Amino acid sequence: MTVWLVVSILALILSPLAWLRPSRKQSEQMNLRLEGRRMGLAMQLAPQQWPHWLQDQPPSPCPQYHRARRKGRDDCWAYWQVSPGVWWNTWREPCADPRLTEQFARLPGNVYLVEANTQMIALYWGERGDSSVLQNIAQTLETLA
Repeated sequence: MTVWLVVSILALILSPLAWLRPSRKQSEQMNLRLEGRRMGLAMQLAPQQWPHWLQDQPPSPCPQYHRARRKGRDDCWAYWQVSPGVWWNTWREPCADPRLTEQFARLPGNVYLVEANTQMIALYWGERGDSSVLQNIAQTLETLA
């Protein structure tokens, strides 16, 4: 009887420690973020106001992977993926640039937005996939930077 009482008390004391352990999804996200950093990508959780016309509203804040753009690049654009492989700009016009379309075709269906300004190129992603998906994302950002 004393043994069961001691085991019960220890279980009661140690059970909150199990809550501190990250879930499997959190561990996978952490591994993807660390691998992205090793590939030269920066990551942050960025709050977003998504367009009302998107079919599925992405999360806010959403993971943003970004990298600096090369000097001399002054084009600014933003394209949302409304369904897998279909990219629209702010005015709901499809992407007509063949260079961008070729790179966007390599991205997974859970990339919500790719945008570029004079300083950086950013990609908002649902962080589902393995390291090969992350490699495609890194290569796309490198090519478009």
